[in-house]
Amino acid sequence: MEESGDKRTLRERVDTETNRKILRLAGLGALAGVLSAALLMPWVGGLGLAGRDTAASFMDIPHDLKVPRLAEHVVLTDTDGEPFAEVAQREREVVDLDEISPWVPAALMAIEDDRFYEHSGLDLRGLLRAALRTAQGNTQGGSTITQQYVKNLLMEQAETEEELERASGRNITRKIVELRQAIELEERLTKDEIMQGYLNLAYFGAGAHGIEVAAQRYFSVPASELDPGQAATIVGIVRSPSYYDPLQNPEHSQDRRDVVLDRMVDTGYIEAEEADQYRGDLRLDHTPRGGSCAESEYPHYCQYVMDWLLTSDVLGETEEERTELIGKGGMTVETGLNRRAQEAAQEAVDRHVPPEDSTKFAAQAVVHPGTGQIRALAQNLRYGFEDESAGTTSINLAVDQDEGGSTGFQAGSTFKPYTLAAALDQGLGYGTSFDSPKSVSVSGLVNCDGEKMSSWSVSNAGESDGGEHNMLSGTKGSVNTYFAQLQRRVGLCETSQMAKRLGVHRADGQDLGVWSSFTLGDQEVSPMSVANSYAVFASGGSLCEPVPAREITIGEPDNGGERIQVDGECEQVIEPDVADGVNHLLQKPFEGGTADGLDIGAPVAGKTGTTDNSAYAWFAGYTPHLSSAVVVGDVRGGEQYPLRNVTIGGRSFGVVYGSTLPGPIWQETMREAVEDTPQDGFGSPPSKFGDPSSEPSGSDEDDDDDGGSPEGG
Repeated sequence: MEESGDKRTLRERVDTETNRKILRLAGLGALAGVLSAALLMPWVGGLGLAGRDTAASFMDIPHDLKVPRLAEHVVLTDTDGEPFAEVAQREREVVDLDEISPWVPAALMAIEDDRFYEHSGLDLRGLLRAALRTAQGNTQGGSTITQQYVKNLLMEQAETEEELERASGRNITRKIVELRQAIELEERLTKDEIMQGYLNLAYFGAGAHGIEVAAQRYFSVPASELDPGQAATIVGIVRSPSYYDPLQNPEHSQDRRDVVLDRMVDTGYIEAEEADQYRGDLRLDHTPRGGSCAESEYPHYCQYVMDWLLTSDVLGETEEERTELIGKGGMTVETGLNRRAQEAAQEAVDRHVPPEDSTKFAAQAVVHPGTGQIRALAQNLRYGFEDESAGTTSINLAVDQDEGGSTGFQAGSTFKPYTLAAALDQGLGYGTSFDSPKSVSVSGLVNCDGEKMSSWSVSNAGESDGGEHNMLSGTKGSVNTYFAQLQRRVGLCETSQMAKRLGVHRADGQDLGVWSSFTLGDQEVSPMSVANSYAVFASGGSLCEPVPAREITIGEPDNGGERIQVDGECEQVIEPDVADGVNHLLQKPFEGGTADGLDIGAPVAGKTGTTDNSAYAWFAGYTPHLSSAVVVGDVRGGEQYPLRNVTIGGRSFGVVYGSTLPGPIWQETMREAVEDTPQDGFGSPPSKFGDPSSEPSGSDEDDDDDGGSPEGG
């Protein structure tokens, strides 16, 4: 704002801080007189403010109003510290007064409190004028900006409906308390601090709390760039945010804007000719409401983090504590998201299973072995709600139901490595072999309750004639009849218990079902669960709780804030030799087996998976530093809509196998993601398990990896 002519700058509104104190003392004396004279009004007597004790009683009113840290965004950043989401219960961005256009306080004072820089929290002239007009039947407010700031502070801090009503109710008791607290607040804060606090706290409609968000919401500019017309528009909203909402009621807003401009002319802030330039159309440049995961670059990952913050004890022992802290915001969460991995995963699922193409979906989770840090969560379906448009969902298909995900998907042969781990854990070697024909009947299985299972008939999925297989060849070709017999040798209960040790659990929260076909993956699980269990092998036997955050910063660490380090809980659940043994076995599918052609130019291990009747197709694999699992299916239910005779992404499939869609998605993701990781390989296969290359001569491998019917449907 220019300091020329008869225009008054903000600084010219008060000579010195000393003058303010003198005015304040004089104002208190006059206030006593006002209140005494107002004894005719029954509300004064009701407060116990009578006669010569009025001023003393007034000064005794509680006035220890705290000025809390204002609710702001929760900022989520990737591993490089780059923000990818800002989430807020109340969308607000706190800025200093010198980052706000001077036209904003000018417009505010013109319409609300022209003597702001002259009074001491109480404007006697305005109060008397309002009292007289109210007494004549024309209700009028006489609140100063400081009083309005007090009211907004009380409303901001209200935790119950009763407290909110007490802070905002239209009654004399509230006004008297507000006056007392306003006067005390001016003892502690400078005028600039009060103005700055008010402009950051006030609600300007359309979800915009504070002047910075309001400027961006209505005009897509920072508050520092607001011109007189824009400032008048926003300031005018304060009186009634719904009625004067520029987006919903532009005519009302325009009329109010012109009233504010008129007052700016009357109070000398702007010439009439200049004010006329800002009349007419509001000239809005609307930026849609932010402050939610829907506006994030990676909305499903964002929502996962926010849900985790609410349920994890890292921000407090109770949900109430956590909710309050999240609501206040002003916090930065450094997540485990690796932007390269996330974008590679998203591009891969979108390319192979386009969201608008059909009802088919693809979802992927990527975790870091040894820490549990979640590097990526991707799916082809966009963040939204199913009833709005095709290709959208609010469900995170990569995680468990209680984490915002689905009830899970049968995992197929991605469960076979758990049988391998159980076998090696019992001391069985690579050479453990069975005659593995095309079909076999397996009996003698016993579940963990001691119940004997009925005889189970299992078949290989391909057209091979079967033959003699050991762990090496059976894993390479994913031979169902081999694994059915290996599970019997190890024990059905022991196999399921190994899966639990590795962190496998149903996505719906129910206990794992222990049935004959357990080794063929008849359980509904999430990609996150599978990826994290495979990470145990990659890490040398350590199971880590999946966590999406690495560090949380609340406030400014150098100014009373704090940093909270987030460490996922890890536990050694299998011996390193067992992990190394599984790693060696799971490299076999890439050597001419079911994962042939899916290598990524770095040491890898993994497993394909296709469920019974092709309901779902999977690929799970890992390097020593990244573990990932991909599932493809139909959102309407794979059992009713199997992956047979389908067209996806412009390609026709008789059957979708783990190697035909999930495999390439995994490959493209990991090929890019490993660029940010060390390139070392797996440890040598332990000699205790025998010759690491002794496949039976003449063994046949299936042309796919699954088959058999899960017992019990």
